[in-house]
Amino acid sequence: MKAPLRLACVLIAVAGLIPAADSKFSKDLSDRSSSMVDVIVQFTAPPTADQHQKVAARGGIFKADLRGIKGAVYSLPSSAVADLAQDPDVVYISPDRPVKGLLNYSTAAVNAGIAWSQYNLTGTGIGVAVIDSGISSHTDLMSAIGLSRVVHGQDFVGGGANDLYGHGTHVAGIIAGDGALSTGLLYSMTFKGMAPNANLINLRVLDGNGNGTDSIVIKAIQAAVALKSTYNIRIINLSLGRPVFESYTLDPLCQAVEAAWKAGIVVVAAAGNDGRDNSVGTSGYGTIMAPGNDPYVITVGAMKTMETLTRTDDLIASYSSKGPTSIDHIVNATLDTAYPQNSIPQSYYWNALTSELLQPVAAQNSLSYFRLSGTSMAAPVVSGAAALLLQHNPALTPDQVKAILMKTAYKTFPQSSVAVDPATGISYTSQYDIFTVGAGYLDIGAALGNSAVFSTAVGSALSPTAVLRTVDGVPTVCVVNSGTTAVWGSTAVWGSTAVWGSSVFVNSSTAVWGSTAVWGSSAVWGSTSVAGSTAVWGSTAVWGSTAVWGSSSSDAAESILIAIYGEK
Repeated sequence: MKAPLRLACVLIAVAGLIPAADSKFSKDLSDRSSSMVDVIVQFTAPPTADQHQKVAARGGIFKADLRGIKGAVYSLPSSAVADLAQDPDVVYISPDRPVKGLLNYSTAAVNAGIAWSQYNLTGTGIGVAVIDSGISSHTDLMSAIGLSRVVHGQDFVGGGANDLYGHGTHVAGIIAGDGALSTGLLYSMTFKGMAPNANLINLRVLDGNGNGTDSIVIKAIQAAVALKSTYNIRIINLSLGRPVFESYTLDPLCQAVEAAWKAGIVVVAAAGNDGRDNSVGTSGYGTIMAPGNDPYVITVGAMKTMETLTRTDDLIASYSSKGPTSIDHIVNATLDTAYPQNSIPQSYYWNALTSELLQPVAAQNSLSYFRLSGTSMAAPVVSGAAALLLQHNPALTPDQVKAILMKTAYKTFPQSSVAVDPATGISYTSQYDIFTVGAGYLDIGAALGNSAVFSTAVGSALSPTAVLRTVDGVPTVCVVNSGTTAVWGSTAVWGSTAVWGSSVFVNSSTAVWGSTAVWGSSAVWGSTSVAGSTAVWGSTAVWGSTAVWGSSSSDAAESILIAIYGEK
């Protein structure tokens, strides 16, 4: 009989437990049979003519400069990849991989009304870069004097900056739509975005079928950084993604989002829609998409609003991807938000090419609002919330924004819930654990009320890493901090008791939601002092003295963690 697998550990504050790369080029390049392949090459320094010539000497053709990640895009013979990787100036070579979009109860559920009415915040003056399928003209995206609040448009795929897919305009409306076209006596409801007077920077990277590539997205991220001062870009929204192929420390897409974060821009990314994927025996765990796997960004999962204004009956969307991240096992700073209810009303775009995917909303006879689903539509809720927070306090850093939203997130959940797919009849059980719900459910009202406490926090809000160790002969998951001087470190903001409780898995007699458990009155997220002497991932046990998911392990729990971490 196998030793029971448990989830308990005393926290160890160390840095850099990232596995070393097996080589300087990704594994998915080694088995390519095509004669030419588009690759992203990262160098030790921004490439010069000398580096371009070295690639050309191997039959390569320069395609685009990616100086923000010290790289470039080339078309290169597959047979030359291994040879180029031997160059000491080359850090890593990866394919130019495809990315795709990850397809008003919601604003009520995250308490946007508090920001609008009590604080008079609408996102005025804040720029949000929407890196997506473009933004088409819409009445709800105009200013009070009739000028478009899409203040800049740039096309990276060809065909102009308008939305030819219907995804980016929808995202833009969730962030900054003012509901003008659904306001008045003729309409049964008003569809208003989170920050209804924010400015939008339209950076089109997805084509009419919703497809793009790493290099195109990276160029758009670089453009957002370059335009930051011109349009006061404080937030980048990435409602797109792709699978994880290597450590975030090597992934060029992750390196680009880190560069934007370090330039002072909050990066919000969709978690992905693979929470039902059990193809490798993990029950959807370990399915966070890139670049949401990067520990700097704010990764967003999806809740179902149950089509009520209150949040107390809301449930996690079973398809919302779960942590820890593949390869690096990062415990993402996931925030869950109220998109979608598998089919949730918001705006905006009638697209003749994809209209069969868009269901008109009951706003009388208007064809301007449609229902879309996916964590793509959850991410812009957080982006809009960040715009409200930054209008309230423009001096906040990206790390402070992340800390505020995590700490103040709503954390009252059931222990589990079951969703049934109406098409197949298959049921999916979701456990409300750290890897599924992350930091909790966005509450912008609470964030605004507590923002002053965090305005002096310093350092990085880098998310921690989950590692599997053997403690007293038992396979044990521990969470390792990124360092002791970070926002999560020994001088930071979270209080002196445990973050999550102390033991294992689900379905035990020890309640995860008890008074000393994960979100209880003595938990780090509870009523203890915010400015305590120990960090969120401090020196006490990560899961404290009470169980996160209960006090007994199970074969199912063991098989899931072995699938993620490997047999121990």
